[in-house]
This record gives sequence, structure tokens and C-alpha cells, in this order.
Amino acid sequence: MSQLFSPLALGPLSLSNRIVVAPMCQYSAEEGCTSDWHAQHLGTLAQSGAGLLIVEATAVEPRGRITWGDVGLYDDATEAALKATVTSLRRWSPMPLGIQLAHAGRKASTHKPWDHGGAAIAPEGEHGWQTVSSTARPFNEGDPAPQALDQAGIDAIVQAFVDSAVRAHRLGFDLIELHGAHGYLLHQFLSPLSNDRQDAYGGTLENRLRFPLQVFHAVRAAVPASVAVGMRISASDWVEGGWDVAQSVALAQALEARGCSYLHVSSGGLDPRQQIKPEDGYQVPFASDIKATLSTMPVIAVGLITEPRHAERIVAEGKADAVALARGLLYDPRWPWHAAAELGATVHASPQYLRCQPRSAKGLFG
Repeated sequence: MSQLFSPLALGPLSLSNRIVVAPMCQYSAEEGCTSDWHAQHLGTLAQSGAGLLIVEATAVEPRGRITWGDVGLYDDATEAALKATVTSLRRWSPMPLGIQLAHAGRKASTHKPWDHGGAAIAPEGEHGWQTVSSTARPFNEGDPAPQALDQAGIDAIVQAFVDSAVRAHRLGFDLIELHGAHGYLLHQFLSPLSNDRQDAYGGTLENRLRFPLQVFHAVRAAVPASVAVGMRISASDWVEGGWDVAQSVALAQALEARGCSYLHVSSGGLDPRQQIKPEDGYQVPFASDIKATLSTMPVIAVGLITEPRHAERIVAEGKADAVALARGLLYDPRWPWHAAAELGATVHASPQYLRCQPRSAKGLFG
């Protein structure tokens, strides 16, 4: 029996299989509001047969967007737009839905990736604004400097995460993922490369963990126990002296002790000096090392997991409890179907598509 297609519980949320559609920014929102693009993009992924679909990084306040085209969930207009998108998805797909709540910090106020290489936009520039971070150090040398958050600013952002989480619950999301990876605001507080504060939020590991753990605690307390709440982290900065696996273990254990539903393990994104050599499953060892130190909290592995049998081995060998795919599902939106056919498993398909079942894969659609 395929382990990849066995059930999994992420805290209170039950998944039919262990394939997760990772959150993928589309930079196609209008004033933070989801658009027709999101309806077709997410609609396609909701028909993939995966066990869970996580909506892209969704800003908890306007200045927390990476670009001016990012999705937000911070006012009535953005909530109404996302409600229309979610209602459409729910009408045609039973797939559990999650949302990744995020704040880009110093990596905000940039061009879209396909415009000007995603370069930073100055506060006075078109589509630009003043960014914030743990300290006043910019991501790239020469970029506009962020403002270092004071205590009032930190408290306001914690509340912004809470407010967005309450909106997400109101929209019926089954899962909330807090974005603590890829050099965004929570990660900026975690890493000694971006956090040289001299107060209770900087210096020691305990202090650098404080803000992300406050965000988690506040969000977990703000939504019912029936909603899964997890976090995505970068397990390594890939820069000497930066955030690493040992510190990630400390964060993971602290989250588990606070009732975190799962940990989603990625890497990098904090420092332009990073030296990464991508290869198949290159981030899986991070997930495996962290998982080995935990009691029961599930761990999701991600990063160049492209072949069904490779995904099967990751789960079957206990290196992770689930695998997440992103670009691979853009290239092949029916990847879970094809994986099920290869591994002799069954997968959900909407009745409109049942006629496409290949003769060679009879019984594929359960």
C-alpha cells in the first residue's frame, strides 16, 4: 500500500493523502484583492487530487505585501474578494483549504518578479512604501532601509496576524500557515544575520524566537481548536553564522510545546550571499533532522520533489510526514493523479473528469 496516499492528520485536520499544494505567490491581486486569475489558478489546483491546497502568501497588512500585486486579508474589501474565490473553490472541490498568512518585512515594496527583476521600490516611488523589519538593515546593499520596529510596532503586527486569522476562519479555511521562511518578517527576527537588536527581541536565541512565537501563540488563541495552525520555516540561511538546523530544532520544539499542528520545512531567502546547490530533494535532510527531534508534530518536506517514487520513499522512510509541491504542480496540475497511477493508489476526481481514467489505471479514481 502506498504511504504517500495514506491518510494524515495535521492537528485537527484530516487529509486523504500526504501531497500538499504549497503556497505560490501569483502577483496578480488588485489592491490586495484576489482576481479572476486566482479563481482559475486555484480552481485548477483544487482539481489536482492533492490532500491539501494552501493559498499563496497573504499579507496581514498592506505594507506586508512583497509587491503591489500581492494578495492581502486585512480589510473588508480583501476579505470579500477572497470569499468569492473560496466560495467558487468549495462549490466544485472537497479538497481542504489552507491559507499562508505573511508579512514581507524588509523584502516588501518590490516590483513583480517579471518586472525590473523584482527590484526594491523606494517609498516615494510608484507602487512603493516604507518597509519595516527587526533592524534598519536592508536586504540588498543599496536598497531603501527598513524602519526597525519598536514595541508598539511589534504589537500592532501581532494583532494584524490575529485579525487576518479571524478573517480566514470566517471564510472557512481549514488551516492557517504562518510564513516564517524565505527571509520575510518572522524569519528576519529569527536570524542573527538580520537581527542585531539589543532588546528582548534580539541577541540570544530565546530572544530571537520571541516574536515568531508570540505571533503563533496569538493566532492559535484567536481561532477555534478545529482550525489547524502551523508554520513554514527556512531551516538554513545557507550562510555561515546564520540561522541553521540546530536553531530550527529549538524553534520546532517550542512550537510543538505550544500546540503547533505541523511544521513546513523549506530553506534560504534571507541573505543574498546564500550558497545553495539545488538537487532533487535537497531540503529533505533538513525536514528529516528536525522531525527526528520531535514527538508527534508532523513535518512537511518541500523542494525539488518531482518524482512519485521519490515522494513515496520520503514518506515511507519516515523522513517527513508529507511532501509539498509547487512548481511541479504548475507544470503538471494532475501530478497526484499520475503519482497514484504509478504507485497503485486511488485519488479523488470530480465526476466531470471520471471518463478520462486510462484503461491501464483502472480503479485510479476512488
